[in-house]
Amino acid sequence: MSEITDLDALREAMAENSGQPEGPARNTRAEELLTAAEKLNVPLAVIEALGHQLKVYNYSSEKGKMFVPFARLLRMWDERPEDFDDYETHSLHWVFKWVSSGMLDQPHIPLASIEKWLGEMEHRYRLAGHSERAVRGAEHSVAAHVGDVARAERAYAAWLAADRDGMADCHACELHGQGWWQAERGRDAEALELWRPVLEGEYACAHEPHTALASSLVPLLRLGRLDEARACHLRGFRLVRAMESMRGAYADHVEFCALTGNEARGLELLAERPAYFTDDGQPRSRLDFMSVVALLMDRLTVLGLGDRQVPGPAGREWTARELAAHARGQALALAARFDERNGTAHVSERARTRMARRPLVERLPLGVRSVRPAPAPAPAAAPVAVTGQPDLPALLAEARRLSDHLRPNAVEAWAAAAEAAEGAELDPRDRAEMADHEAMALGPAGTGLFEQAAGLYAEAGDPGEALAARARGAYVRALAGDVDGAVAAVTGLYDEVLALYAADGTGIRQTASVVMSRARILTRRAHGGEGEGAVLAEAEAAVREVLALVGGRTGQDVRLAARVAEAQAMLGELAGLSGDLETAAELFARGAAAFVAAGLPWFAVEYEARLASLAHHLGDTAEAERALRAALEHGGPQLEAPGRAQLHLQLAEVVGGRGEAVEAAQHALEAAHWADEAGESATLGAWARQQLGGFLLRQGRWAEAAEVLESALPDLTAQTHGDGAVVQTQWWLGDCLSELGEHRAAAERRLQAAEIARHWPEQHDHATLAHLAGESLGQAGLAAEAAQAYARAGDLWRSLGNTHGLIRSLRARAWLALRAGGGLGEARDLMAEAVRECEAAREAAPDEESRQQLVSELGHTHGQFGDLLARCAVEDAEGASVRVLLEEALAQVVLSAEAFASLGDAAPHSRTGAELAAGRLEADLGRPDEAAARARAVLAAYDGHIGAEADDGDDEGEAARVRRAEAEQLLRLVAETQPD
Repeated sequence: MSEITDLDALREAMAENSGQPEGPARNTRAEELLTAAEKLNVPLAVIEALGHQLKVYNYSSEKGKMFVPFARLLRMWDERPEDFDDYETHSLHWVFKWVSSGMLDQPHIPLASIEKWLGEMEHRYRLAGHSERAVRGAEHSVAAHVGDVARAERAYAAWLAADRDGMADCHACELHGQGWWQAERGRDAEALELWRPVLEGEYACAHEPHTALASSLVPLLRLGRLDEARACHLRGFRLVRAMESMRGAYADHVEFCALTGNEARGLELLAERPAYFTDDGQPRSRLDFMSVVALLMDRLTVLGLGDRQVPGPAGREWTARELAAHARGQALALAARFDERNGTAHVSERARTRMARRPLVERLPLGVRSVRPAPAPAPAAAPVAVTGQPDLPALLAEARRLSDHLRPNAVEAWAAAAEAAEGAELDPRDRAEMADHEAMALGPAGTGLFEQAAGLYAEAGDPGEALAARARGAYVRALAGDVDGAVAAVTGLYDEVLALYAADGTGIRQTASVVMSRARILTRRAHGGEGEGAVLAEAEAAVREVLALVGGRTGQDVRLAARVAEAQAMLGELAGLSGDLETAAELFARGAAAFVAAGLPWFAVEYEARLASLAHHLGDTAEAERALRAALEHGGPQLEAPGRAQLHLQLAEVVGGRGEAVEAAQHALEAAHWADEAGESATLGAWARQQLGGFLLRQGRWAEAAEVLESALPDLTAQTHGDGAVVQTQWWLGDCLSELGEHRAAAERRLQAAEIARHWPEQHDHATLAHLAGESLGQAGLAAEAAQAYARAGDLWRSLGNTHGLIRSLRARAWLALRAGGGLGEARDLMAEAVRECEAAREAAPDEESRQQLVSELGHTHGQFGDLLARCAVEDAEGASVRVLLEEALAQVVLSAEAFASLGDAAPHSRTGAELAAGRLEADLGRPDEAAARARAVLAAYDGHIGAEADDGDDEGEAARVRRAEAEQLLRLVAETQPD
């Protein structure tokens, strides 16, 4: 660390410290710099160092430290105001506002002192000629804090009525404060309208839109604007995550999680900031934080997770129940200190209200991975005296009604009846149906129970149903893998039931059940591919026998209608196995429609999903989309989480494929949510998050996309998802981070993706990623690393025969060489190489279109070459060498204009831009007539052929207007520099 020997060195050190992360380390360095400033014996140095110390304290968790340096600054001002320059004079009055709000945050500072300070601020602002706007804003803060609504409303009105001047807070901060008051008074819609310009990026500052995004969360939830709330959480949390001073805004995000069924994410947020539990430099933000900690812990306790370990203050382990009590106690103790100071109960009332809030949404999916904590198993209930027996006849009647109509939960209804029947005397029919449905619930493990049910059906005098039960048992044998045994078993049953049916010994329902079981088993065998055509033919014949038996005879019997629908779908399966995909799709559609017509839409879901896959494969995306939407609609609440996730993910792909990124993002969000609910976060959920991030990126929602993609990356693996998915995610994330200005992080993502793509046979992606990494490294100020990345990309572009990529990498390296100390010589060599590569490729172009593209690239290269030389002349050269460089730059720009001119009407604005650049260089070289001639030539060009296009209201017209304005400006410049 270099020694501070003069004011310039001090300023450089303070600027460097300002760029460091918020926190105690930065504050300590500011204290060291103040000590160094005092040794310089320069009053302005001490003033600036005190101002720097004030700033870093204000933007940290140690806000309480700023009163001492401010008091010293104020004393210095009162004693020797001439020691302050204009900037420091302005800064001194500016930080009055910081100190005013800072006093409110400290309960040990008496209210009388705060009111006295408010008067002092008003007096000094009046003496300095400032508007009272900032003073009235500060008064409003005091009144709102103590709960004096009438005074707060008066101050609010006076604040807005006063003129804005140099002491007024920035627009973003003012709008946040005004919106906060509207929300505080229950006027959520008005608050959000005030915040809109900040949330949309029209106004911004060091702490905005950070705080506005956080403050908007609960009002958005209360208004039911859930999509906006989700977006504000993802955007806002990304902004406040690394800012130590924003504990209050951070608390808003924890509260949002507690109120939207995202308790697990709330715990993750607490774990990221352990110091927030104990930092005491700003008691008011600690009060906010501990209040929402209590809220979140109470929520977990309600969910049965009171004994779960949770993040808490260091030094011990905490359960949710213990932390809830601790946080509530801390919050109320802090609130009591404020109320004692203020002489009201307002702060405690607000804290209690906040801690008592109830969820505003049962579950708001966020897209990021955060699985809802599963409630703990309920303790066994104490035995309760039974005052009456369950109504067994009613339970049996309900179970039969559900099973006869194939309703969901029929199996569960039979289980409830069986439980109620323990110890009761039942006839064989009742016991048969209970055993039958218990076997259905067990699947392959229920073979023995099917046999037991068959015996009971026979005992009850229903031989047809006995055969049907045994046939169901044979089918589950096939499901368990014993297909041959199942075929052998069902063949005899099939013969028996047909003979029985012919003799009127059983009904069509029982017969159809056996025939359908046989068809299912034979179709199962066909899936195994045994016997190929013969097996397929036998299975198809068995299915058609179901249709022949039942078709036209279903009447009002739902079970028989279901047999027809299933048989149609099974024919679709068999058509697909034979390779006839169009017929398969048609039959799946027919089967699904039959289930819906029978009032059994949940059975249609499987076949609609299969139809969607077939339609997608056949290129019929419209039919695929229709089928997927139908599957989601028909599944309803019966659709289980894994299936729902799959359908939404497929629909996201289809909808996104036709460019509907907004709707596609909604489906990907639902897919991620249901994958988490299904316990498939690391597999299906990662896919969904990856797709969601891509769709958000398409909409330009960079911060949300980055949050989602970062959440997906840890679960995406080459083994499970393929390295292509990993590379694409890193690529998208790099694009997002670049748009957000996080260039170093963007470079890291792009380099990581490039390293994976390096091993692929096709190297275009590798080259593109290396090039993009060069861009990010350059924007991050890492010139040497950027040059290496561009050189790597250039080698790859050359090997791929991609001249455009090669030329652009050479041009980028030239600019980097100029900035990074490589000097003009290296930069000139690289630009010259780019020109040579472009000229050589132009001569070898395979067709006219390629040649014209390379001519355009050559024009841009000459133009950049000229710009580089001219910039070097202005910044680095002296005397005669300036003229030499300007002449060389002019020659390059003229070549640029000639290249674009050779393209005719294909590049008019590029040509006129080059002409104007040449004109400016002519002026710099003292050739006003030549400069004016070039400007007039540009104006003439737009008055002629180009002018016909230039008056349109499109981009062409705008470009023409810009060029005209530049030409007229050049003419004025030349005229002003000519002697009278």
